[in-house]
Amino acid sequence: MLVPFMKMHGAGNDFVILDGRTRALDLTAPRIRHLADRRLGIGCDQLISLEPGSRGADVFMRIHNPDGSEAGACGNATRCVAQLVGRELGRDRITIRTISGDLPSVLNADDSITVDLGAPRLDWDQVPLGAEMDTLHLPLAEGVARDPAACSMGNPHATFFVDSVAATPITSLGPRFETDALFPDRANIGFAEILSPERIRLRVWERGAGLTLACGSGACATLVNAARRGLTGRRAEMILDGGKLIIEWRESNGHVLMTGPAETSFTGSITLPPDAALEIAA
Repeated sequence: MLVPFMKMHGAGNDFVILDGRTRALDLTAPRIRHLADRRLGIGCDQLISLEPGSRGADVFMRIHNPDGSEAGACGNATRCVAQLVGRELGRDRITIRTISGDLPSVLNADDSITVDLGAPRLDWDQVPLGAEMDTLHLPLAEGVARDPAACSMGNPHATFFVDSVAATPITSLGPRFETDALFPDRANIGFAEILSPERIRLRVWERGAGLTLACGSGACATLVNAARRGLTGRRAEMILDGGKLIIEWRESNGHVLMTGPAETSFTGSITLPPDAALEIAA
């Protein structure tokens, strides 16, 4: 089956976007892994499939990790889809539905996109964690990483506040904490360095994807956790490997807004091989 695709990125966090609004895609786990593979397929941090919207949503966005699992939220992908659908419809306000809820988005005059990711979930069973505890102080520690805070932005996040992101061995600590028994659904693991009350340096080991150039929901979770700890205010510039995002945690309604770029890298078509062939190749 020959399938057209669009390759987009938000601050370096890159996505393959497939349009399933008018045709069935039959995205099995082996096919997802193949498409996300940077040597054998197209390559991406997440694979995004679009489905028809309904009852107030312009589109349904489904988020697939490179390992074939499904994610509940992805802020950078939401900006990309908002730009894509907004330009299609000729509108600057778009509502994107996900398995975690609706995400109202605005295409700004400067070509940035603002996404309302809703209110963070702060209780232990909303993250979720494996046992009842204070989500501001989790009993996790190894080396320079200790005492993280947790919340959910539609997907589970834990944030370690470290003295130096550059000196933190993220590629070894990330997978260790992602799969810790404390996180029954695994977790995205952020490592944040507070540069000032308005600026944070951040790198995120993403659940099912590994270390990426940017993580939008991780940036939102980091600001929430930093503000709860009294380390920052409720608005900050997040400096990620792939660029910068502006995150604001509104006092008025408790919602978290994320503003940043979305770019199209290229478009094309790819043939989806049968699962049997992919399993033999693996």
